[in-house]
Amino acid sequence: MADENTLGGTFTTSHGIGFTRMGYGAMQLAGPRVWGPPADRDEAIRVLRAAVEAGVNHIDTADFYGPHVTNEIVREALSPYDGVSIVTKVGSVRDANGGWPHARSPQQLREQVESNLRTLGVEALDVVNLRIGGGADGHSPVAGSLAEPFGALAELREQGKIRHLGLSVVDADQVAEAQAIAPIVTVQNWYNVAHRGDEELIASLNEQGVAYTAFWPLGGFNPLQSGTLDAVAARLDTTPKAVAIAWLLHRAPNIVVIPGTSKVAHLRENLAAAQLELPADALAELDRIVA
Repeated sequence: MADENTLGGTFTTSHGIGFTRMGYGAMQLAGPRVWGPPADRDEAIRVLRAAVEAGVNHIDTADFYGPHVTNEIVREALSPYDGVSIVTKVGSVRDANGGWPHARSPQQLREQVESNLRTLGVEALDVVNLRIGGGADGHSPVAGSLAEPFGALAELREQGKIRHLGLSVVDADQVAEAQAIAPIVTVQNWYNVAHRGDEELIASLNEQGVAYTAFWPLGGFNPLQSGTLDAVAARLDTTPKAVAIAWLLHRAPNIVVIPGTSKVAHLRENLAAAQLELPADALAELDRIVA
């Protein structure tokens, strides 16, 4: 297993769970549109095993990827998960058209937790994120109370079916509301060099010992912003995605990232981004993206 320092080190939460700052997002292991089986199941298994062999200690998944397909591949590749935390999500299901409708009643959440337990083949889930938002773009928080659904997950945690809780696609008020009900170890939101709405939230979570999992490192860029990122990458002889990941790891110590891929070669490229040093002039240029 590789030295975890090559993966940006580890962030250990105040509740004792340590995340290598480079994780792996399993969403792309399902078929097109995150529906059905992958074209190459054997390669999907190799990707997961290669990530763990490289030192990654947390895999992000969801039973609604596929649905069920990704969890089943994770189980086949990694069970019994020695030294690896599996982070899953609840709060959505898939409909017959491949949509992602919310499903957040207490009964629906209990059913989703039980399904995750079955498909992952475990007696307790390491981390369960409650997905709240979506918004017009599918990735942004939507204001409103999460007390009922989060309370249902807190009850399942008390019953021993969940070890740790987290949140996905939420705002700062929702984070505070959840923390008044039960502890959280991670918040998973859209944040990158061009989309920085969570700066204050990230700092607050860092002070509290809560990980911030940034997804979609290349999402939401306008053409001018993309051009700047491309220029920095070209100057450093690397890829825009590598620069975007390296910037996230530089930004705050509690930021972890979960880039996904279905190919081992691409996985290795993503993991190498943790070793990319961004010089001061590159950081200044990237900061001007949102000026």
